Amino acid sequence: MKGFIKSSYFGITRSLSVEVAHLGITVNAINPGPTDSAWMNEEIRNHLLPKFPMGRIGQPEDVANLAAFLASEDAKWITG
Repeated sequence: MKGFIKSSYFGITRSLSVEVAHLGITVNAINPGPTDSAWMNEEIRNHLLPKFPMGRIGQPEDVANLAAFLASEDAKWITG
Protein backbone atom coordinates (compact mmCIF):
# COMPACT_ATOMS: atom_id res chain seq x y z
CA MET A 1 0.00 0.00 0.00
CA LYS A 2 2.85 2.38 0.82
CA GLY A 3 4.24 2.12 -2.73
CA PHE A 4 0.82 2.82 -4.22
CA ILE A 5 0.31 5.90 -2.05
CA LYS A 6 3.80 7.23 -2.78
CA SER A 7 3.36 6.65 -6.51
CA SER A 8 -0.01 8.41 -6.46
CA TYR A 9 1.44 11.31 -4.47
CA PHE A 10 4.16 11.95 -7.04
CA GLY A 11 1.83 11.34 -9.98
CA ILE A 12 -0.59 13.95 -8.68
CA THR A 13 2.31 16.35 -8.11
CA ARG A 14 3.55 15.98 -11.69
CA SER A 15 0.07 16.25 -13.21
CA LEU A 16 -0.93 19.26 -11.16
CA SER A 17 2.37 21.02 -11.88
CA VAL A 18 1.69 20.76 -15.62
CA GLU A 19 -1.94 21.87 -15.23
CA VAL A 20 -1.13 25.10 -13.37
CA ALA A 21 2.30 26.01 -14.78
CA HIS A 22 0.79 28.46 -17.28
CA LEU A 23 -0.62 30.39 -14.30
CA GLY A 24 2.86 30.79 -12.81
CA ILE A 25 2.06 28.36 -10.00
CA THR A 26 4.65 25.79 -8.99
CA VAL A 27 3.82 22.43 -7.43
CA ASN A 28 6.45 20.30 -5.73
CA ALA A 29 6.57 17.33 -3.38
CA ILE A 30 9.12 16.63 -0.68
CA ASN A 31 10.01 13.05 0.21
CA PRO A 32 12.91 13.31 2.64
CA GLY A 33 13.18 9.67 3.64
CA PRO A 34 14.31 8.81 7.16
CA THR A 35 14.88 11.95 9.19
CA ASP A 36 16.71 12.01 12.51
CA SER A 37 14.01 12.96 14.97
CA ALA A 38 12.61 11.69 18.25
CA TRP A 39 11.39 8.38 16.77
CA MET A 40 14.88 7.27 15.71
CA ASN A 41 16.82 5.39 18.37
CA GLU A 42 20.57 4.72 18.26
CA GLU A 43 20.17 1.23 16.78
CA ILE A 44 18.07 2.49 13.86
CA ARG A 45 20.39 5.45 13.34
CA ASN A 46 23.46 3.16 13.18
CA HIS A 47 21.68 0.83 10.75
CA LEU A 48 20.67 3.65 8.40
CA LEU A 49 23.77 5.84 8.51
CA PRO A 50 25.91 3.78 6.06
CA LYS A 51 23.15 4.13 3.44
CA PHE A 52 23.49 7.93 3.21
CA PRO A 53 26.12 9.17 0.70
CA MET A 54 26.58 12.46 2.59
CA GLY A 55 27.59 10.55 5.71
CA ARG A 56 24.72 11.86 7.81
CA ILE A 57 21.00 11.40 8.24
CA GLY A 58 18.78 14.34 7.39
CA GLN A 59 17.63 16.62 10.17
CA PRO A 60 14.15 18.16 10.47
CA GLU A 61 15.65 21.57 9.68
CA ASP A 62 16.99 20.19 6.37
CA VAL A 63 13.42 19.43 5.33
CA ALA A 64 12.21 22.81 6.62
CA ASN A 65 14.93 24.61 4.66
CA LEU A 66 13.96 22.78 1.48
CA ALA A 67 10.28 23.62 1.98
CA ALA A 68 11.14 27.29 2.59
CA PHE A 69 13.28 27.35 -0.55
CA LEU A 70 10.59 25.74 -2.72
CA ALA A 71 8.05 28.26 -1.43
CA SER A 72 10.35 31.20 -2.16
CA GLU A 73 10.80 33.28 -5.30
CA ASP A 74 14.24 31.69 -5.71
CA ALA A 75 12.48 28.47 -6.77
CA LYS A 76 10.06 30.05 -9.24
CA TRP A 77 11.44 27.92 -12.10
CA ILE A 78 11.23 24.60 -10.20
CA THR A 79 8.01 22.64 -10.58
CA GLY A 80 6.90 19.04 -10.80
